[in-house]
Amino acid sequence: MATFSELIQSDTPVLVDFSAEWCGPCKMMPPILAELKSSIGNKAIIMKMDIDRNPQTARQYSIQSVPTLMLFRNGKVLWRQSGVMQARQLEQVIKQYVG
Repeated sequence: MATFSELIQSDTPVLVDFSAEWCGPCKMMPPILAELKSSIGNKAIIMKMDIDRNPQTARQYSIQSVPTLMLFRNGKVLWRQSGVMQARQLEQVIKQYVG
């Protein structure tokens, strides 16, 4: 299995949901991300990153609040936003960067 740093180096965009078990709003994201995945298919990889289990990664990307969503491609951060977003908003973000 690829590591996080290998995964975000991909030419395929990677949407990362930085979250935590104790975060109420974070619990709203899984069904939203499932809906997003069904609408975008293989255009992007969607993954969850628990900041408590991965504190080094959270520090590396200065995650201050959760959920924070970040879109990576070829190792670069293309987009980032904190807070719950709807699937169609996220789909627009991905389309904006993927074409």
